[in-house]
Amino acid sequence: MIKKQDRRLRVGVLGCGPIAQFAHLQSCAKAGNADLYAICDAAPDLLARMGATYEPQKMYADYDAMLADPELEAVIVATSDAYHVPMSIKALDAGKHVLCEKPIGTSVEEGEALAAAVKRSGKVLQVGHMKRFDPALEAARDFVRDEMGEVLSLKAWYCDSTHRYTNTDAVQPLPVTSKLARKPGGNPKADLRQYFMLAHGSHLVDTARFLCGKITAVRARLNERFGAYCWFVETEFASGALGHLDLTVAVRMDWHEGFQLYGENGSVIAKTFNPWYFRASEVDIFHEKDATSRKPLGADGHFFRRQLEGLADTVLTGAPMRGANVDDGIASIRAMVAIARSVETGERIELASVSGAV
Repeated sequence: MIKKQDRRLRVGVLGCGPIAQFAHLQSCAKAGNADLYAICDAAPDLLARMGATYEPQKMYADYDAMLADPELEAVIVATSDAYHVPMSIKALDAGKHVLCEKPIGTSVEEGEALAAAVKRSGKVLQVGHMKRFDPALEAARDFVRDEMGEVLSLKAWYCDSTHRYTNTDAVQPLPVTSKLARKPGGNPKADLRQYFMLAHGSHLVDTARFLCGKITAVRARLNERFGAYCWFVETEFASGALGHLDLTVAVRMDWHEGFQLYGENGSVIAKTFNPWYFRASEVDIFHEKDATSRKPLGADGHFFRRQLEGLADTVLTGAPMRGANVDDGIASIRAMVAIARSVETGERIELASVSGAV
């Protein structure tokens, strides 16, 4: 059991749907330095059910009313992608800190509008790239940063599985749903290329940036067969390292995610699990200097709680942000847009040149 600190960030969760139920409400309940102060949802039945379960101090059917609460300090935006930017900007303009689910937006321009709101508000915005809080991946990043020397190359893959729902349905509670839930116009899954890239590609791109830094250009190919989508992305990093990113949805096998990273003073091999297992990655860090390997356990695999605690630590103590900031969020959008443009044109695309939507 994590001990609660005396001073805790008062958090409101916007949206009581599946992602809030599976990740964010529990994170607020378990966090050592944050509390679930308020919840907000337009569906009265869903709001009542989650209120009875988690017992926040306040419950709101209206987002503006929640933002007007002077006791509220931060908002978790746990809504559909289309609402991420406008709801985050509203919170920032109301003087609240924000943890926004990924991706922060679907276009470069949306990301830039959000960055402007962050700047004028002076508040903290963290993007929900929760894999940055996988303790084993943190250990890998620390080795790359402090001991690996020059990075030669990264091969990373994120392959969703045809069996993912069989696996996750066995370990997750049934989500509470409502016919009154507010949904964006149109079907977000109507364009599966865009949907899969936003939902899954954002993780792959951010993990690559977390390990190897800024991506400057990509050249991508897409193969669509038997209902499966496979992107192979040749990646250039500002450091001079080369990358190969594989996004496949869905493989006819178990969840398949991880990377191989080769550098001057060692290598890292990682296997990452379906996130709903709350299990840290298996990471093998090889040190060339003494020809030994280290495998951190990463016993605490609740990435969602850890990312909330990271935000709260930054807000309450001024600690450096460990998670992804708005610039990281924009960089992910730029990479995904560049991948889409490269697939369309067959050309190498520089991230600095792109605009528009994924």
